[in-house]
Amino acid sequence: MKKITIAHSPDADDIFMYFAIKFGWVGMKNMQFENIALDIETLNLEALKNRYDITAISFGLYPKIREEYAILNSAVSFGEGYGPKLVKKIGKNLKPNFRVALSGANTTNALLFRIAYPKARIKYYNFLEIENAVLNDEVDAGVLIHESILQYSEKLEVEKELWDIWQNLAGKNLPLPLGGMAIRRSIPLTKAIEFQQLIQDGVKVAVENSEILSKMLLERDLIRVDKDKLKKYLSLYANSNSVEISEIQYQAIDKLFELGYKNGLFDEEINSQDFGVPKEYLESRFS
Repeated sequence: MKKITIAHSPDADDIFMYFAIKFGWVGMKNMQFENIALDIETLNLEALKNRYDITAISFGLYPKIREEYAILNSAVSFGEGYGPKLVKKIGKNLKPNFRVALSGANTTNALLFRIAYPKARIKYYNFLEIENAVLNDEVDAGVLIHESILQYSEKLEVEKELWDIWQNLAGKNLPLPLGGMAIRRSIPLTKAIEFQQLIQDGVKVAVENSEILSKMLLERDLIRVDKDKLKKYLSLYANSNSVEISEIQYQAIDKLFELGYKNGLFDEEINSQDFGVPKEYLESRFS
């Protein structure tokens, strides 16, 4: 039996979208899947090393790994009027060169932040440590991501929503592209198409059976939040819009790539659909 590694973050949305495969609700004959859960910036760094077969990534990383990985068309997280939050202590005034905690140099929020606040002094932390870094005055502000946006200290206030920064930079109303999945280009195309379909089937089954799957995850203590916060978080980042990338989502990804290139963060401006897994290949091959 062949083994394929699937790396994802331990965040509620990634676990939710993967565990339909882990629990055997969907699968492939003669194929064993090994899951690895790591924080998103670690996954980004490992993707730069071409470490895992299939991996979650920040869209803000993808142009840097385009030669080794293709974009999968499912298991995506977008903000729709919400997203990461830049927080500070209540009443604190931020100078142009304020110290800020970010969750990793290759994350989407870091890309947008660096464009919006070019004079800020950045320090990188594990995302679970950012709130305390702000509270302990190690930094003047920090960008909260994942479940951290749902609840944080009453001593903190939002300086800026990353959603608003994105809308201003994008120049039009597009969903905020945060993260997705990528697959090694060394995997034969026919197999890559099958794996892509498996991921999509898993996300679809997970979304359609959200209450059952959520209960199973909570009972196994696989989630960092309680039942109510899990439901809220999944409604934001693991929903029907996560099943298959839509045309407007592709437009948003391309706008992110354009912004990164124009601000000197990428070496080339690329079109996301040129770097996907062409599922139409099987239809043409066997027609």
